[in-house]
Amino acid sequence: MPKPITIRNMTRAELDLAVEWAAQEGWNPGFHDADCFWAADPQGFFVGMLGDEPVATISAVKYDDTFGFIGFFIVKAKFRSQGFGNLLGRTALEYLGRANVGLDGVVAQQDYYQRHGFQIAYRNIRYKFNTTGQEFLRPQIVELGQVPFEMLTDYDRQMFPAPRAEFLKLWISRPGTVALGLSKDKRLQGYGVRRTCREGFKIGPLFADNAESADLLFQALTTGIKSGQPVFLDVPEVNRAALDIVLKYKMTKVFETARMYSAKPPDIELGKIFGVTSFELG
Repeated sequence: MPKPITIRNMTRAELDLAVEWAAQEGWNPGFHDADCFWAADPQGFFVGMLGDEPVATISAVKYDDTFGFIGFFIVKAKFRSQGFGNLLGRTALEYLGRANVGLDGVVAQQDYYQRHGFQIAYRNIRYKFNTTGQEFLRPQIVELGQVPFEMLTDYDRQMFPAPRAEFLKLWISRPGTVALGLSKDKRLQGYGVRRTCREGFKIGPLFADNAESADLLFQALTTGIKSGQPVFLDVPEVNRAALDIVLKYKMTKVFETARMYSAKPPDIELGKIFGVTSFELG
């Protein structure tokens, strides 16, 4: 029989360890992701300990009583197939209570999640774009810090199932981050964030009223990057206009997940999601 593990809340330093494990799994986290994730819900990160050794992690970020998101579900390779993942999963779901729970399940784990009550809503596809070094200047594009924060959170709420103000404050302001909005007639019509990652950059979220606005933001967010550097964009496959942008820039597919929910998919504007914020927090 395998030894029992002790499950407890992570410390902030242990979240750095979880991010490092995610990097080893090839998930390519951003350099400042942990700060932002911790701000979303400091109580929503759990570690499984075998004696004094951390052997498994999971996050269960509770945005509010109606919605939570599971990520960082990692068991160290030599401790897999011993039931530790099931214990972490139960802990996460108990913490989230009656909330609708979302996650991005990798292909190999989708059957596992379905056996535990999650249903596939759609696929998210990670695409890679190698920058050309071209510069784009558009008068409608503004630094997101110039946009009233309440306007940003109101706009974000159309595409995300719950408020996430504390997360967004950090997500748009970390070192090496470029956060831009598209503003017209004193109204926000889209915004996007580019962050520096272990490999290249990720753009996420990329939210916009329409494909033209999303394209302008994508151009602006890739400006200033040295030619040939990789930029990654996680695209909901159900947004056909987003896939047209993928084709326009000849992006290549590198990875996919299934967005899954424990209850009915939330009522959000999928047609305005051109890039997912993150696979770890939704």
